[in-house]
Amino acid sequence: MSFPWARQYEPSNAFMRYMDDKLPLPRLVYNAIGAGYPVPRNLNYFWNFGVLAGFCLVLQIVTGIILAMHYAANAGLAFASVEHIMRDVNWGWMLRYAHANGASFFFMVIYLHMFRGFFYGSYKAPREMVWLLGVVIFLLMMATGFMGYVLPWGQMSFWGAKVITGLFGAIPLVGEPIQVWLLGGYAPDNAALNRFFSLHYLLPFVIVGVVILHIWALHIPGSSNPTGVEVKSESDTIPFHPYFTAKDGFGLGVFLILYCALVFFGPNMLGHPDNYIPANPMSTPAHIVPEWYFWPFYAILRAFTADFILPAKLLGVLAMFSAILVWFFLPWLDKSPVRSGHYRPLFRKFFWFGLIPAMAVLFYCGGAPPEEPYVMLSQLATAYYFLHFLVILPVVSMIERPKPLPFSITEAVLGSDDKAVLGASTTPAT
Repeated sequence: MSFPWARQYEPSNAFMRYMDDKLPLPRLVYNAIGAGYPVPRNLNYFWNFGVLAGFCLVLQIVTGIILAMHYAANAGLAFASVEHIMRDVNWGWMLRYAHANGASFFFMVIYLHMFRGFFYGSYKAPREMVWLLGVVIFLLMMATGFMGYVLPWGQMSFWGAKVITGLFGAIPLVGEPIQVWLLGGYAPDNAALNRFFSLHYLLPFVIVGVVILHIWALHIPGSSNPTGVEVKSESDTIPFHPYFTAKDGFGLGVFLILYCALVFFGPNMLGHPDNYIPANPMSTPAHIVPEWYFWPFYAILRAFTADFILPAKLLGVLAMFSAILVWFFLPWLDKSPVRSGHYRPLFRKFFWFGLIPAMAVLFYCGGAPPEEPYVMLSQLATAYYFLHFLVILPVVSMIERPKPLPFSITEAVLGSDDKAVLGASTTPAT
């Protein structure tokens, strides 16, 4: 989308004019992330996380390609090849820690990016496609992250693969054949490791493709903003460059400080010590746990402990996948005409005092042992999680009385917007 007042690209010299005529990449960049892309003037730092997610994706691809040059996807050599990277390859330890902790930071950024979307109603029309593609990206990230966790072939890698692929065995009739087909056998071994390595290498490039579609879909309606009010005039926008490139640059600097602090001073803080033990099919760890970014969905899986019409294991699997699939329907479950949570008092209460605490409990219980009181807390948090999206959100959107919205973005920022009022009064009705 391009507003009538958007700056037009003007090549500065003969070479750039030639490029613009033959391969207009500079024009594409200018109109996509440069001065030719007007954005709402009131974007806050929650809108930094999209750029940070893109940086994390590039970081993971670069470090992953280099690590793949030294990794051996063989059950007898995988663990030793990771140790070889750590001890013998020049700067191999840093590359491995950068990649492993980069995955954690990637998920941190994505969780914050998505919860910003939850609060500010970024999933609402006309940006439904942006949201749907974002959920697809999240699912691809989860698949990529799971398969990457298996590759070091330590104890937690092996048994994590055993547990997660075992979920498919809960599907009636066809579950066990699907599980054997996925693993290439009856337990994780060479075939599974080769498949996971191949897909772990491939899926990030699939993610890049979906990210391009995600950004393309975003540029059609333009960026959302904290008020949820659409752009009405030129006074509502400022060029993306240099204003928001500078703001994103500051956010990236803060991100890199935190990221480097973890990589260099606490590289194993978010990992599990059992993964430094070579995989042993004959020795089951006392507590099998996935990476921290899977904990809330792992807690939902374990919350079902008794059969009810269907077996408990199948109910847990269905609930775990439904916990993400329900996000696809958010644009239609939330019927409120107001987007931003700032102007929705009832919605805001349920968000901050209902959904956020429930997610925090699921995060904590997912990493805790499967015993009381963690199982009971997981069950309560799971019940509220689905209740929030399937019942509370639709009901609240129909009964609440939102606060009055500002006429325009400029009015919300500066207190008056004579240009927008004049433009609205002279614009013919459609």
